[in-house]
Amino acid sequence: MKIEEAFYIGYITKTKGLKGEVQLFFEYDEPELLELDVVFADFNGKMVPYFVSTYKLHTNNTGNFYFDDVDHIDKAQPLLRKKIYLPLTKMPDRSNDEFHYEDLKGYLVSDEIHGELGEILEVNEYPQQFVATVSYREKEIMFPLNDDMIVEIDEEEGVLRVHLPDGLIDLYLEN
Repeated sequence: MKIEEAFYIGYITKTKGLKGEVQLFFEYDEPELLELDVVFADFNGKMVPYFVSTYKLHTNNTGNFYFDDVDHIDKAQPLLRKKIYLPLTKMPDRSNDEFHYEDLKGYLVSDEIHGELGEILEVNEYPQQFVATVSYREKEIMFPLNDDMIVEIDEEEGVLRVHLPDGLIDLYLEN
């Protein structure tokens, strides 16, 4: 499997005990919806499958996992800090009324002051917020996606209307 055929769900944070148990931190919003019979660890671009023998999910976006053939802490060590993926075919269906910031990728951004900025190239999730990346005047501009800046999301037209803070765009254009 290639990384393009998968979606990211989280990463291994630590080992637990001596019998190969690992803790997975989920960056996927609803881990309880995931089918976790086999997961894929990214080893330098190579997707390595790990078959789940047992797991227990916790309320703090973590889960403890035992994998087949990982029965000792020494076998679990290489998994530390590895990103974990599932095949795209196992992505849970979302209802039509669910909207996520990632859905804004490809939307045209229009600022109240600067006008049309361009298309959203990327939406990244950081610990405190989501950040959109737009190409404007041949410069990459990044801005947070939050209620303070979003004026309107026009799903029919594919337009995101924003009110960016004074000086934010100028910071990017100065260099």
